[in-house]
Amino acid sequence: MLDKYSGQSARQLSWSVADLFFFPLLFHSPSLQGLLHFVCAPFSKKVKMPHAYPFLSPDQKKELSDIAQRIVAPGKGILAADESTGSVAKRFQSINAENTEENRRLYRQLLFTADDCILPCIGGVILFHETLYQKTDDGKPFPQLIKERGMVVGIKVDKGVVPLAGTNGETTTQGLDGLYERCTQYKKDGADFAKWRCVLKITPTTPSNLAIIENANVLARYASICQMHGIVPIVEPEILPDGDHDLKRCQYVTEKVLAAMYKALSDHHVYLEGTLLKPNMVTAGHSSSHKYAPQEIAMATVTALRRTVPPAVPGITFLSGGQSEEEASINLSAINQCPLSKPWALTFSYGRALQASALKAWGGKKENGKACQEEFVKRAINNSAAAAGKYVSKGDNAAAAGESLFVANHAY
Repeated sequence: MLDKYSGQSARQLSWSVADLFFFPLLFHSPSLQGLLHFVCAPFSKKVKMPHAYPFLSPDQKKELSDIAQRIVAPGKGILAADESTGSVAKRFQSINAENTEENRRLYRQLLFTADDCILPCIGGVILFHETLYQKTDDGKPFPQLIKERGMVVGIKVDKGVVPLAGTNGETTTQGLDGLYERCTQYKKDGADFAKWRCVLKITPTTPSNLAIIENANVLARYASICQMHGIVPIVEPEILPDGDHDLKRCQYVTEKVLAAMYKALSDHHVYLEGTLLKPNMVTAGHSSSHKYAPQEIAMATVTALRRTVPPAVPGITFLSGGQSEEEASINLSAINQCPLSKPWALTFSYGRALQASALKAWGGKKENGKACQEEFVKRAINNSAAAAGKYVSKGDNAAAAGESLFVANHAY
């Protein structure tokens, strides 16, 4: 009988025997019964997942999905013409043009009225608040003009980055206050998609977990508000190219940031089929001494996306991140040529990489309008080809095509 206890010490044996006599008494002591109930209660009930109360009807989901698909239809990308007044001032200063509201209107009118050759290339146009309410020379509102040309009207809704306390120079993006009401008005005024930019930096100590999680939640909250109003949200977690980090480091950070963001989008019940992603390409830091081939950039970029972005997302519209016009086209084409499986449309949402040559050709002079439009059309056609993996560089360095567009700590 006691053979099974032969390997135990006397103390162990005494506890084993004592248990036989005293353990049943636990269930006859009211105080001990209460203690057991308190300790065991959390484990006695089935844990239920939080319920996602539907906030989008099937018709609303279809509307969002259809808008997203139109923007990233084969060969199409986005013209990002949403530079703030301050950003336009810097652009105009480079060509000695005065930064007035009328000059801003005239310049953007040139882009929006360019030759019909752009129509198979541009699926959507992101506008700044001011631009949404401007008109052509003959009085037609810009949103109406853009829609009549078969393009989708977008609007920049964030209000810029602000410091994130307790971090090493990191930021979050403001603008959630009042966004619900603004989206209501923007939808009435013709906007069918929106953009919100968050910024993260690569240094030996950043991005911090706090910055990653905070910006992911801000993007998710913004996306949810947009969808409630029938507006497709473009989520843009930009990792700046500033620094001397290598390709591997950028890929690692990109994966961590995108994974956190899609977790946040899931937590906020965002309908992924009615969203678009605007990420950075995976590139080495601008100050890196090693230059990587387009094929290496493409492989790192597609690998990072495959590990983090759900196939439900209709399209990925890359930002140019300070690359020259030529670099942005070459790298986008290489990404589309990458032999890995790619379940999303991979296209462009370029501002400077579509406009640098056009702006330089315009020079703030009315008589240069046609030259400006020709440069814009050229870049649009090149990037449309790149979105199909068919762009072949001709070594075109005319105007500003080969010039680096990098700006440290770039802000819109």
